[in-house]
Amino acid sequence: MATNLPESIDTPCGSPTDPARRRLLVGLLTAYTASLIPWALAQPAPHAELGAFTALSAILVGRQALDAAQATRLFDALAATHPNFPADVQALLALINERHIDPLQLQGVLDAEHSTLAPLPRQIVSAWCLGVIGSGEGARCVAYETALNAVIVADVLKPPTYAYGSYGSWTGKPV
Repeated sequence: MATNLPESIDTPCGSPTDPARRRLLVGLLTAYTASLIPWALAQPAPHAELGAFTALSAILVGRQALDAAQATRLFDALAATHPNFPADVQALLALINERHIDPLQLQGVLDAEHSTLAPLPRQIVSAWCLGVIGSGEGARCVAYETALNAVIVADVLKPPTYAYGSYGSWTGKPV
């Protein structure tokens, strides 16, 4: 049975080279990415590197809102410690967006691929949760009361902002 359909309907329109299909896919990818990190898009960032850090941080720590001043302090401290930090942050964010990696699976994927970016999520989460950049002699405390480990439990626990005794008094065994 012959059909009277126009020739354009008879040809496949979903070919990989179809520009309309590409625009649709790019639009869907952008909308999907924005749905993952809408809070990062809503918060103004003074420069793209800090914006990428804030977006990546929000994904990694699972928080919709992060303190902008603390984000700046953490970014500056991490960038001072690791010279390629801003570029690595943008590369990791691009990798997450391109491959749609679930944040809960991210570290496993990076470790399994022996990626040079594998230490980055640990550094960022440690900085946000503990407020400490680096380790050992080079450790630097950037946040204490506003670190996420204190903020998350602040409704029940109030971590002290001072030592209860002289320096080192916490090292002795209680009586």
